[in-house]
Amino acid sequence: MNKTERQQTVESLTEQFKASPNIYVTDFSGLNVLRITEFRRRLRAAGVSYIVVKNTLAQRALAANSVTVLDDHLAGPTGLVLAGKDPVAAAKVLTDFAKEFEKPAIKIGLVDGRPVTADQVRRLASLPSKQVLLSQLAGAMQAPVAQLGGLLNGILYQMVGALEALRAQRSEQSPD
Repeated sequence: MNKTERQQTVESLTEQFKASPNIYVTDFSGLNVLRITEFRRRLRAAGVSYIVVKNTLAQRALAANSVTVLDDHLAGPTGLVLAGKDPVAAAKVLTDFAKEFEKPAIKIGLVDGRPVTADQVRRLASLPSKQVLLSQLAGAMQAPVAQLGGLLNGILYQMVGALEALRAQRSEQSPD
């Protein structure tokens, strides 16, 4: 790889890192081509990409984005999971695949500009998805409104019942 190719690679990586505030650093040693292809397919299905690049080029691209906390972990065979805007989906795929095949090993992660350990990535993966959380929030917000509607409906039925009883009482009292 000559100097201009390296510069182009660093520029491309810089743009990819800028577009992805959530990055997971993995050690892919021990994975054969078939497993890495399967891993990439699963990540792609979640809207996430996986790149393998020279560590020095990754360090330069990260430094261009003012990210230096990952430098110590960019050693050896390293693959980067670019999680985009949703760190949970990528963490789920990463941890599920690692449980299934015992690889890749999670070195460190970067979630919204903050470093996270491998254990924190696993905990992040155990969270429900964004859609599930939003539906739970909507359900929690809807419950008091439904209770209020039920309460008002009950009061209305009581009032109708009282008016019916009053009408029946008056019809009994009035001589026809």
